[in-house]
Amino acid sequence: NRRKKKDANILEIPSIPNPFPELCCSPFASVLSASLLPKATSRKKQIIKVYSEDDTSRALEVPSDITARDVCQLLILKNHYIDDHSWTLFEQLTHTGLGRAIEDHELVMEVQSNWGMEEDNRLYFRKYYAKYEFFKNPVSFFPDHMMSFSSETNAAISHSGILQMFLNSSTYPEIHGYLHAKEQGKKSWKKLYFLLRRSGLYFSTKGTSKEPRHLQFFCEFSNSDMYMSLTGKKISGAPTNYGFCFKPNKSGGTRDPKQLCADDEQSRTCWMTAVRLLKYGIQLYQNYMQPYQGRSGCSPLNITPMRSISENSLVAMDFSGHRSRVIENPTEALSVAVEEGLAWRRRGCLRLNSHSSPTAMSNIGMSIHRSQSWFHHKISRDEAQRLILQHGLVDGVFLVRDSQSNPKTFVLSLSHGLKIKHFQIVPLEDDGKLFYTLDDGHTRFTDLIQLVEFYQLNKGVLPCKLKHYCARIAV
Repeated sequence: NRRKKKDANILEIPSIPNPFPELCCSPFASVLSASLLPKATSRKKQIIKVYSEDDTSRALEVPSDITARDVCQLLILKNHYIDDHSWTLFEQLTHTGLGRAIEDHELVMEVQSNWGMEEDNRLYFRKYYAKYEFFKNPVSFFPDHMMSFSSETNAAISHSGILQMFLNSSTYPEIHGYLHAKEQGKKSWKKLYFLLRRSGLYFSTKGTSKEPRHLQFFCEFSNSDMYMSLTGKKISGAPTNYGFCFKPNKSGGTRDPKQLCADDEQSRTCWMTAVRLLKYGIQLYQNYMQPYQGRSGCSPLNITPMRSISENSLVAMDFSGHRSRVIENPTEALSVAVEEGLAWRRRGCLRLNSHSSPTAMSNIGMSIHRSQSWFHHKISRDEAQRLILQHGLVDGVFLVRDSQSNPKTFVLSLSHGLKIKHFQIVPLEDDGKLFYTLDDGHTRFTDLIQLVEFYQLNKGVLPCKLKHYCARIAV
């Protein structure tokens, strides 16, 4: 009876609800409500820092699975930039002086996960015009003397056919030539004959022999990322300034990069482009085609590349009549540009207040170029070459800078044929008026803006037209 009374008293005590039912029930019971379950669409957010050319930075909260292309699109929208499909996220390894353009489909968090805690590495947001240029102009990227094909392949193959082989065929074209390789654990470099095949990169132990017994494996690319040397000979002691390397991106094993060095820019560009195509294959073409999706008539490798916005806007027009017309004659275009430039300058002078001195008004044309994105004040020749290289060695990439050797002149630095050329812009005084010229006074311009706009429309004495300017953008 006592036991029954005791049990009755216990039952009369009100029960306390368990605040953690999921910890006390069977693992097979469904105790989590729908509100406690994580949403299928929720993604973990992380913070990344992105730098611009002027070393300003911006912190972004992004999903953990965001791609490099999505980061670029986010920054384009936030900064109200024009999307001409050349914006790129660039990875720079500060300590080793290496850098690479991150592929559009790569996950940014995976790239950062390969960084060491002590390394001061950075992500840069900039334009890179050479990212997919080999799809538009393969002739410049694959010289005939560096390529060979299997015996069953027709030797007279077009460059578009070469790209088809890179992307679709099992008979991968063979890239061959001499490269300088840094010996592991040593400071010395050795010149060897290399061959790039679908199975990896090899070098010959006996001259230029391609016999299997003379080929030694150098590296494969599935677990490595390819970087370009940004410092030339300074850090690695390379014999030339055209270095690149393969750096393992997986934990375990050696983390030392395998460094190579080419004799010229054309050779380096060919090797690096072929490795990209070998590693990513059709994914690269899909990245290139993504901006063109939905356009009619876009068949693989046969599309007409969309003209950039800068090219579309640089057409000389005449609006003086009832109907507008395109000015085809370069001489007429130049005279119209001169007339418009003078009219624009006169309007600028009228906006000055009455206290402005005549000297200040005469200096308007001499300093107006400083506000232009393509002008870089007091940078050296090496800095100009580095800036153009970062934007990609595509024909027509340019900038204008002050001359360091002659303070009164300017220099036009221009990329053409995978080389950077420098042209001096000389001031010329005639009848009390100041002009600028590139061709010893045969063609004269009242200011640098007029000069740049003319050579954007006409090649003139230059090897190509001015197409893409290098700018120090801010994020």
